[in-house]
Amino acid sequence: MTNPTAPSDRTRIRRIAENADYQRSTLYAIVDAAYLCHIAFQDAKGTHCIPTACWREGGHLYIHGSNGGRLLKLLSGDVQVCVSITHVDGLVLARSAFNHSMNYRSAVIYGCFERVTEDAAKRAALAAFMESLVPGRQAEIRAGSDKEFAATTVMRIALDEAACKVRSGGPNDDAEDMDIPVWAGVLPLLQTHGAPVVDAQVAVATPGYVLGWQSAV
Repeated sequence: MTNPTAPSDRTRIRRIAENADYQRSTLYAIVDAAYLCHIAFQDAKGTHCIPTACWREGGHLYIHGSNGGRLLKLLSGDVQVCVSITHVDGLVLARSAFNHSMNYRSAVIYGCFERVTEDAAKRAALAAFMESLVPGRQAEIRAGSDKEFAATTVMRIALDEAACKVRSGGPNDDAEDMDIPVWAGVLPLLQTHGAPVVDAQVAVATPGYVLGWQSAV
């Protein structure tokens, strides 16, 4: 697939531009693999970068939180933000200190969040969030009460102004360093799922999505 151009000047990657990726499929894959994003913004107290849970539906990244939370209140005011997500896949060890690197997948998203105000849409978004975390869980748990939903804000940002940067592969050593007698290569970093830990008061059989948790990655 041909790599499209950057959607805006502020998303055009200039440093190591060959690692730039502007394809929607790459962006969606990076977002879908994330449990957290970091939201950077400015207010009267300075510059901040706040981690928060996230998920994707279609062409939007979603977040949620308490109505009284500072972040959600501020984002409701049409504030420009920068959202970032990064996955580190490995440490790249070169023959020279300055040629060491990392293999990674990263995404940066610009724009403004908007509130999901319609009640049915908000409930559907939160159900989708649960399914993105643990597929099959939403059908078994207690649905939120009207009071709980009323106390929760759901917001989303369009993924239209975004850029990804991806590196993979081994070290890129200078020709004059190739004869240095030192190990070079990649130390992979992998996300793994540990064994589920059952609550002591559980009195039901372990569901399939829990039994399959360890082998899911």
